[in-house]
Amino acid sequence: MKKIITFIVCFVYMTGFAQDDFAEERKQMVKTQLEARDITDPATLQAMLKVPRHLFVPEKIKKYAYRDGALPIGNDQTISQPYIVAYMTQALQLKPQDKVLEIGTGSGYQAAVLAEIVDSVYTIEIVKPLGIIADKLLKRLGYTNIYTRIGDGYHGWPEQAPFDAIIVTAAVQEIPPKLLEQLGEGGRMIIPVGETRVQRNLILATKKDGKINRKKLIPVVFVPFTRDKN
Repeated sequence: MKKIITFIVCFVYMTGFAQDDFAEERKQMVKTQLEARDITDPATLQAMLKVPRHLFVPEKIKKYAYRDGALPIGNDQTISQPYIVAYMTQALQLKPQDKVLEIGTGSGYQAAVLAEIVDSVYTIEIVKPLGIIADKLLKRLGYTNIYTRIGDGYHGWPEQAPFDAIIVTAAVQEIPPKLLEQLGEGGRMIIPVGETRVQRNLILATKKDGKINRKKLIPVVFVPFTRDKN
């Protein structure tokens, strides 16, 4: 019996939920950075309140995890500002039964937020070291509805299409045609589009009767979309 109790305690500790020293900081993040702005979707707010963002950043900058800004995660990649994560999530108008495709896993934080809301998340990362670390972390945290893949997100995940929503966390000059093809009828895609770092805007693309409608949302700064050169 003692061995069983010890195992349970160790498992809970390893998942990062046994002692959450950042719970209050997470509450303040949601209150001051999200609710104080224009994030009102209950599911998005609840997901942002629950997911331990500090576990998705490098150890040496963990104390900055809940600040109002993006942070480096290595390999010239970043974890997006909390507000942008929440904004993009809310804009997709997600439903519990949705299947979502994410391009750009990064540290896995956005995937975790999505997984708190929807049925399943398929996420692709082209930077292999990041993809491996994110996959291990997401599994350690108990996410069984997140499926990871290392590869070129430009091609999407055709064998799992169609998707109810697609989220792209890297900037492109034009929306990849393959991703539009994999968007289901009535589906929504949010993606940063623009020629330069200072000219990018979040675009919300929706598919209705087989046609794509685009709506410009807010200006943003994202790392460039990385392609497989092989």
